[in-house]
Amino acid sequence: MKNNGPIETGCMHCNVRLHSVFNVLDEDQVKDLCIHKSCAVYKKGQYVFTENGLPAGLFCINSGKIKLTTTGYDGKEQILRLVKSGDIVGYRALLSNERYHCSAVTLEDASICIIDKKYFFDAIESSPKLMFEVVKKMSQDLKVAEDHIVSLSQKNVRERMAEALLFLKATYGFEEDNQTINVSLSREEIADYVGTSTESCIRLLSEFNNDKLISLKGKKISIVNLQKLIQTANIED
Repeated sequence: MKNNGPIETGCMHCNVRLHSVFNVLDEDQVKDLCIHKSCAVYKKGQYVFTENGLPAGLFCINSGKIKLTTTGYDGKEQILRLVKSGDIVGYRALLSNERYHCSAVTLEDASICIIDKKYFFDAIESSPKLMFEVVKKMSQDLKVAEDHIVSLSQKNVRERMAEALLFLKATYGFEEDNQTINVSLSREEIADYVGTSTESCIRLLSEFNNDKLISLKGKKISIVNLQKLIQTANIED
């Protein structure tokens, strides 16, 4: 469900485009892109697309944060990936001509541009540079997924929790205080991403808080001792 219908967002002077796969387009190609896209605002908690749905276009995140989730055999939600401004989503189903393997849900109000399916295929066919950027993006997302699988299979839950917090920091950055991670996730969402129970998540965050690795204020998490958190995650800086 969208809120307030379509909104007008020009591509030529869009700063987000400059940090997306479309940064390689020339002026004429950008004008063409602008003709073949529509934009809308999604409220927090709304679905951008749903698992098993048919792809109609490519989604480019103009602002806001999104989680990609799937439902396990036990009916429990599993977070596959977290998405930020400038990212594209829905490309896997689009390129493979398959149904969506996951759902995209907003973590906060988000402005999203939807790029026409036919135009996207024509654009990557006519622009090797754009094709390269899409392939590079796919490779980057695949590496993130592979690293997460390795973490789930080889690290203990305390290490995974520390690594997840570092990942959130790397993905969304800090707020103005240069300590608070710039995203708010529920304890259930953090637990899903870490691969543990909500109870274990709450206990670990409390331990990290007591050990002065982080500080907690509602859903907000601040990193107090970055080096110690890196050591706890058992990764190199």
